[in-house]
Amino acid sequence: MALTLFSHEDADAFLSAVTARHLAVDVVGKKLGGKVLACSDEWFAAAANLVEPRAPVRDATRFTHAGAWYDGWETRRHNTAAYDWVILRMGVAAAHIVGCEVDTAFFNGNHAPEIAVQALYDEDADDVSEDDARWTDVIGRTACGPSQRQFMLRDAMTDAKYTHVKLQMFPDGGIARFRLYGHVVPPAALLRGAGAGAARAPLDLASVCHGGVALCVSDQHFGSADNLLLPGRGHDMSDGWETSRSREPGHVDWVVVQLGGRASHVARVVVDTAHFRGNFPQYITVHGLDAGADAGTGAGAAAAAVAADDARWFELVPKSKTGPDHEHVYDVARDAHVTHVKLTIIPDGGVKRVRVYGW
Repeated sequence: MALTLFSHEDADAFLSAVTARHLAVDVVGKKLGGKVLACSDEWFAAAANLVEPRAPVRDATRFTHAGAWYDGWETRRHNTAAYDWVILRMGVAAAHIVGCEVDTAFFNGNHAPEIAVQALYDEDADDVSEDDARWTDVIGRTACGPSQRQFMLRDAMTDAKYTHVKLQMFPDGGIARFRLYGHVVPPAALLRGAGAGAARAPLDLASVCHGGVALCVSDQHFGSADNLLLPGRGHDMSDGWETSRSREPGHVDWVVVQLGGRASHVARVVVDTAHFRGNFPQYITVHGLDAGADAGTGAGAAAAAVAADDARWFELVPKSKTGPDHEHVYDVARDAHVTHVKLTIIPDGGVKRVRVYGW
């Protein structure tokens, strides 16, 4: 497989490529429920740190029984095996792999010299063994470097979908963070329709776990728009979307979300302002748009050409007052094809989650 490498300076270009070309997200991150299942060794620092959403930090004055404290995964010296390894379960049902990020922040002289990534598919299994015959190479062996972020983009998304990941570190050392970017496979119920008639159970079509992706946003000064699509209601303002304070009359902020599949009916929309108590939006509106039957679906999906001022937007939720720290539920009950939604906040502020329930 061919890989394109991006340095720390090119991080924005890499993230733009995986979003626009592949609608990819970090499928092993803790935010989505990704978790470490097993590892070969974690003597100096725990493998679970690899999937933490926050940036790594360093405290050179801090020591533990094992040695100097590091915010990452670090194994013993002098590994006699070919490599150290850690096995992770994706937080989504399954995904096609696009690329990865390896961050060796603060590991200098004890960093991982090289890494490779393998994956397998088994939705029914939680634990899988390191020597399972189904492991397949998805990111080839690549040099890392001390105390730096490096991004590795495949020349094409994997045709196969995967549920488990094995990060290999040759031969030993430390890695602060690991991100694996993949195109989420929507659940079967979304792809085939969730039941029939009145028996249909609405799904959250905007959820990142169902393939939803925040495509573009007017402003995200205090919090990323990606957080809007996460599971759960979060723990504080840090894991929501928050914009700068506006000063101009008539100002609004907005975010455009591509749904995990093309809806034929929108039952309701939820706008949650959890933890935003003095900085919630005064009002919101929600609009929908249909970019066609193929938008956002399948392994080869790419972002449709949709802008905030696209003439095709139609109203799902009219201008509505919001309040602090509250789930606002708007009954829509509209039969219409929708591939994208636009949440507009008036004039600015913070929102924790947005849900678009339908089929």
